[in-house]
Amino acid sequence: MSGTFGGRGGRQGRLSQWLRGRRPKEAADDGGREALLLAAGGAGLPLAPAAHPAPGYGCSCDRVGCPTPARHPVSFAWQTQSTTDRAQIERWARHQPEANFITATGMVHDVLDVPLQAGREALERLLAEGVEVGPVAESDDGRMLFFTLTRGTPEDEDEWWPCELDCHPETMAEHPGLRWHCRGSYVLVPPARLPGDGQGVRWVRGPEHPLPEPLTLLEALTDACARHAGDGSPHMDPAWPLRH
Repeated sequence: MSGTFGGRGGRQGRLSQWLRGRRPKEAADDGGREALLLAAGGAGLPLAPAAHPAPGYGCSCDRVGCPTPARHPVSFAWQTQSTTDRAQIERWARHQPEANFITATGMVHDVLDVPLQAGREALERLLAEGVEVGPVAESDDGRMLFFTLTRGTPEDEDEWWPCELDCHPETMAEHPGLRWHCRGSYVLVPPARLPGDGQGVRWVRGPEHPLPEPLTLLEALTDACARHAGDGSPHMDPAWPLRH
């Protein structure tokens, strides 16, 4: 339903370019938002409603000084509320037309979250090497999100292993490089709007791509993050999306 990095031809490729070229708000207005949310749920990503940008405080939660405006769930019960049920996602999307949505990680999928330029470099390397890369999203706040299979869940506790890169909402600032969102964490799922004119989160590779094992991506991501941190230059080429 959404973008494929590398420019695949045909109707899907044209639709991908069209969606990437539009503002998140425009895509929401004509039903694209609901279709993309249903595609994410249909791919097994559990969703729950989140806050959205608002004037004044910058966040619909109206919390003065909200530390993560438009980036957090609206309910404290988001982990149990998260669902892939099509009917529920449709109700939320239609009754809360301004809402962003989060996807809870650590149930079905994890997310490897890296600085945008490092993510673009790693994505090029992975695809050039023929590695199966799953869904990938990019955010206008300077991050790229690689969706993978989860390492484990509370149901298979013996298979779950901790990682020094594990990231939770309250520890985001401690992980400026690579963040590993697993159980107890979440990320915004496209399409989402961020504070600021036209800012948002969008798919680069859509949820129709199968989730890969996280370790198949980890080396390329950590290498790119190390280079990105080492050169001290988070330069982003504005023509990058047009060439791929």
